Amino acid sequence: MRERKRKEGVLSMSTTVQKWGNSLGIRIPSQIAEKIAISQGSEVDLIVGDDHSLIVIPKKKKPTLEELLAQCKMENRHEEVTFGVEGKELL
Repeated sequence: MRERKRKEGVLSMSTTVQKWGNSLGIRIPSQIAEKIAISQGSEVDLIVGDDHSLIVIPKKKKPTLEELLAQCKMENRHEEVTFGVEGKELL
């Protein structure tokens, strides 16, 4: 793979399209994978432009329940709110 830099902040590399089963595959160099924050198993959207360009956009990963709960800290919790009793509910 050959690295080329076109302008500041843009990383460009050449790679070879290869046969992978009945499909074609492109290997993404580690430097580019790190730059767009993808790893093995990441989902991406592929978009083909009018000029036949190929754009790879990483899908945003949905957080797991464990990741969401890890964000719960004592300082961002609120007090219990009482709404009173309505009807014949048993509390």
